[in-house]
Amino acid sequence: MPFLAIDVGNTRLKWALYEAARPAAAVLAHGAEFLENIDRLSDGPWTSLTKPQRMLGCSVAADAVKRRVEEQMEELWDIPAHWVVSSAAEAGIVNGYDHPTRLGADRWVAMIGARHRMLARGTAKPMVVVMVGTAVTVEGVTADGRFLGGLILPGHGIMLRALESGTAGLHVPTGEVREFPTNTSDALTSGGTYAIAGAIERMVQHVRKSCGEEPACFMTGGAGWKMSPYLVGDFELVESLIFDGLLEIAYLRNPLSA
Repeated sequence: MPFLAIDVGNTRLKWALYEAARPAAAVLAHGAEFLENIDRLSDGPWTSLTKPQRMLGCSVAADAVKRRVEEQMEELWDIPAHWVVSSAAEAGIVNGYDHPTRLGADRWVAMIGARHRMLARGTAKPMVVVMVGTAVTVEGVTADGRFLGGLILPGHGIMLRALESGTAGLHVPTGEVREFPTNTSDALTSGGTYAIAGAIERMVQHVRKSCGEEPACFMTGGAGWKMSPYLVGDFELVESLIFDGLLEIAYLRNPLSA
């Protein structure tokens, strides 16, 4: 039973069609569109897909964006859309947020994906889960799946545009990351990269201290590949982490349909 997973971020919509709603299912097709172009899905990349039997997605975009997705699904396949909302507990993660439903669905789903990826290897450890996109999020999770809390900070683009708009004479750079930058472009690029790296490394320290052991560290997001070379320690870069979480949630909610 083909299963459609959708991840609507701040900038792009990413989708993947799987052979079934179960962990490690084979990918039949996948793609991405910038949010301003998502109306093209129903007369473009989705037209040749095998009809999905189920859909589950997570979204941090406005409700209007979700409605545009739902309308195209109805037009093509007449199947209902289901969206993940963070809850007190699901799929082995217990939500430590003060108001659990206010936790971003993408953060929630990524933690679930990371935990089950780790458990598939047979060892439960604390985790640090990082998403690097328009914004950067850094989560701490205990070995038994309790979400301790997380950080939110600007991504590269927001950080650099803020400097450009607030500082005379500075422009969004095309510089390189250097240990000792000697020009303004390199200084801006390096400053943004190391600011994000510092937040990530601080969370690793917090989790290590709180849990008494070294955490397993996962990174995802469209700009994850930019950050990974500049981090201290071992981070596993997993492009499909949110889709992994959606597959796990969909399977646990309805295993008989997989």
